[in-house]
Amino acid sequence: MSLGDGASGGGDREYGGVGQTRTRLPDRGGDVYGGARRSRSSSRGLITVVGVVVLLIAAIAFANRGGGDSPSDGSHGKRAPAPTAASGTHPVQSKTNDIPSGFAHDEQGAQSAAANYAVALVSADILKPARRSEIVQQVFVPDQVSALEDKLNKAYNKDFLDKIGLDENGNPAAGHTYVSRAMPIGTKTPQYSDTAATVEVWCTGVFGTAGEDSTNPVSSDWFTMTLQLHWSGGDWKVDTFSQKSGPAPVNGDNKISTSGEISKAVEEFGGFTYAR
Repeated sequence: MSLGDGASGGGDREYGGVGQTRTRLPDRGGDVYGGARRSRSSSRGLITVVGVVVLLIAAIAFANRGGGDSPSDGSHGKRAPAPTAASGTHPVQSKTNDIPSGFAHDEQGAQSAAANYAVALVSADILKPARRSEIVQQVFVPDQVSALEDKLNKAYNKDFLDKIGLDENGNPAAGHTYVSRAMPIGTKTPQYSDTAATVEVWCTGVFGTAGEDSTNPVSSDWFTMTLQLHWSGGDWKVDTFSQKSGPAPVNGDNKISTSGEISKAVEEFGGFTYAR
């Protein structure tokens, strides 16, 4: 995932605009997803298409811009890498507005919160006005909610939704399935204290619109989100976040699924609650 607007120095980027997207028109009638085996060059071609995820995260970051600094209250310096094996500890026992809540007040709890919040922030639900307010109130620190909600409503206006093929309620056209789903691969905590944490979440994801005449076919992406968390109201909440592309592996020579297979998978395969 590559966003070029308003990038700050260094590896992480915070974005100050709703980015641009390129759509790919079908070469011929029928399913743009094909069914033929993807060549190595066509795999690379898909990656160059800056898909719906560019607009999505750029708009969120635009709305979130200017909200707080990185945690400095007692945070330590660079930390040694944590073991990569899963701990087996359950992250939470509850959900609020379908988002996991009640994370442990420790480093593992902060990592679990960041992983689950990363999923929520790039989900299809963030584009639906009815769900957007619930997500913002659940994920962000209270003093960011009102301003962020207002900015997101302006960022996700009709023109924005039209660009990605959604109506004013965030729904796709009949016969299409909109996909925006991130899957955390792992987390790390460069900084941690009892009141604040910086957590990086390495993710892959699928983004786009499944449908025979879609100009935004579903493609995959790899990116890392950095979330600045604060302990607030008995839970970890997001203050600010940024995003950068990669690390990305070599693309496999996979057979491209049809739009029907993609739509069916989205409907049948549920998401997870993520833990360290």
